[in-house]
Amino acid sequence: MKKLYVFLLAASISAPVAYGADQQTATLDVTNMDCAACPITVRKALENAPGVSSAKVDYKSKTAVVAFNPQKTTPQALTKATADAGFPSSVKQAH
Repeated sequence: MKKLYVFLLAASISAPVAYGADQQTATLDVTNMDCAACPITVRKALENAPGVSSAKVDYKSKTAVVAFNPQKTTPQALTKATADAGFPSSVKQAH
């Protein structure tokens, strides 16, 4: 039983580290956001893209910061997701 506990503890500690290591972030400049509800649509479009773990959209700066798995998507696919939702974007920074 003690070995099982040690194994589960080790797995729970190492799993987030392994998951986080595969993440990248992209900052997008988003156009056509002209009301306070627009960021909700942009965020949902990004969150529905494969590999996206989070998306934060700022109406004031007209930007979106997206955390994603680069094995499942690309910054260009993220800009396509926003454009398909009616909000063209461009990659400002990716890392």
